Amino acid sequence: MPPKCKFTKEEIVKAALDLTREAGIDALTARALGAKLGSSPKPIFTFFTNMEEVQSEVQKAAKALYAAYIQEGLSQDPAFKGVGTQYILFALREPKLFQLLFMTEQTRKPPVKGVLPVIDENYPRILASVQNGYGLDEAAAETVYRHLWIYSHGIAVLCATNMCSFTAEEISRMISEIFAALLKCINNVVKT
Repeated sequence: MPPKCKFTKEEIVKAALDLTREAGIDALTARALGAKLGSSPKPIFTFFTNMEEVQSEVQKAAKALYAAYIQEGLSQDPAFKGVGTQYILFALREPKLFQLLFMTEQTRKPPVKGVLPVIDENYPRILASVQNGYGLDEAAAETVYRHLWIYSHGIAVLCATNMCSFTAEEISRMISEIFAALLKCINNVVKT
């Protein structure tokens, strides 16, 4: 009878996530993960066929952590501003996970109008928060969401790559200013 593995699958995934948080997905090798666990790489392959499966589990765990940030944003008032703020906070607090989820080269290049549903599983809930919170039709809500995401993504990338830093007050003010300008623009288009 083979010896029982001294780690659970969940412990291996947690160690892999922690390693990715510290050094990025490229540092997630069998040897590095074994060292993180205080073991050889052998126990990893009790649960996983290869490191691609481990990386897939890390990506799922990172998405779940990101989804918790988005849920926090959706619970704030106004929800859409909360989402933008939480997106940036995720980049600030989890730069390597942000890079994994939102700064990895894509295998296909969707048009800008279609990128959000492709990269963010939370898209329908976020779009609904814009529509419901501001009484916009779907097309107007998509326009506001897309423009504010591009702006917020720029700030988040600057934070995740240590290009510059922003205070919470600066982030809040910048998002409010851009959001107000977008709403004014959308409302002017609707009136004409």
